[in-house]
Amino acid sequence: ECPFCGEVAGRELEAHVRARHGHLLGAPGTGIVEQLYECPMCSLTCTNIQILEEHVDLHLEEHNFSEDGNIRDLELAQQLQTEEDEQQRSEEEKREREEFKKLQRQYGLDNSGGYKQQYLKNMEKEVDRGNMQPFEYHKRKADMMECLAFGIDDGKTKTSGVIEALCKYYQNDNKDVRHVWLSTGVDHFHSSLGDKGWGCGYRNFQMLLSSLLQNSLYNDCLRDTTLIPSIPKIQSMIEDAWREGFDPHGASHFNKRLHGSKAWIGACEIYSLLTSLRIKCQIIDFHKPTGPMGTHPRLFEWVLRYYSTDNEGGAKVMCTSKPPIYLQHQGHSRTVIGIEEKKNKTLCLLLFDPGCPSQEMQKLLKQTSDGTSLKLLRKFLGSLKEKQYQIVAVDGVLSLEEKAACCHASQVLTSEKIP
Repeated sequence: ECPFCGEVAGRELEAHVRARHGHLLGAPGTGIVEQLYECPMCSLTCTNIQILEEHVDLHLEEHNFSEDGNIRDLELAQQLQTEEDEQQRSEEEKREREEFKKLQRQYGLDNSGGYKQQYLKNMEKEVDRGNMQPFEYHKRKADMMECLAFGIDDGKTKTSGVIEALCKYYQNDNKDVRHVWLSTGVDHFHSSLGDKGWGCGYRNFQMLLSSLLQNSLYNDCLRDTTLIPSIPKIQSMIEDAWREGFDPHGASHFNKRLHGSKAWIGACEIYSLLTSLRIKCQIIDFHKPTGPMGTHPRLFEWVLRYYSTDNEGGAKVMCTSKPPIYLQHQGHSRTVIGIEEKKNKTLCLLLFDPGCPSQEMQKLLKQTSDGTSLKLLRKFLGSLKEKQYQIVAVDGVLSLEEKAACCHASQVLTSEKIP
């Protein structure tokens, strides 16, 4: 094949090149034919081997440059991707640490001090603002330290006599209430300077305990607890229950330590504490809404059965011997002290809220004829729309054998779920 025109010349290639392309090879008629060299990479024809070598070297250099460039580009891209992944991972870990610290602060597990530290700190703020005189600060500090030393509540957030006032009110009220069932006597406790923002679970336990202490059925169980314990004392009591073997999973969540912290407690801690005192109780978990618009009619029906069992009759007001019920949902807890049944059959829970201050609760002791203060207590079906609720209900006394069985059971399963 002719390297100049591509024509197939076979054995006559030299004659063909001399005849057709002699002007490219040398002077016509000289008979001198130059050797042709074809580039193996681009098919360019060279007449000199040195030129071809230089030409091919250029190809190789260009190829190597391109190849090296691609490798460098790939390495750079991989390096940039690695750096980006590491940065994202670092940011994610930082976010997780911040979220974890936020949760620790929210639930009082950040080692920032407990009831005593918060109480003193808040009183100091009140002095700085001019709302408290220094002499009052020192007096209240001394009172607090004395109560903490004896492990008893100072009673400054307590309101007594509300149940009795409600009984009188409902007996005289002839409006839309058909029946009402009320717990046995319960004192209301609200949060103080020392536990504001995290103490609702402890305050609800104090409410429940105030009722049990008035019931002779529980005298033997509570012979070592004749007065309402302070919040730090309650924390120590829960730690004692953990040491007995109750709820090891919950204990590990708190690193087996509550005292001196602002840790939130819930239904499982209340159950463990009550059972360790040989008080028979159960946790009922209303783990999903059972009515329209995210409501919980099954919860209301359960409370009605709890109070009305053994307390049925024609009387409008039933002052039962039933203890109040501990009610827990995400972020807060309250105490159920009764339930109303309206003339149209709708139900309304009556709740003590630890967030309600004493001056508001005092209004219930001077109940007006229109019952406006009852708005503090009443919760209708549409008012309780959290995703999940748990209740702890007391139902008698445990023997030592039953207590041991409950301790073993709590290590496996601590709640019964309502389907």
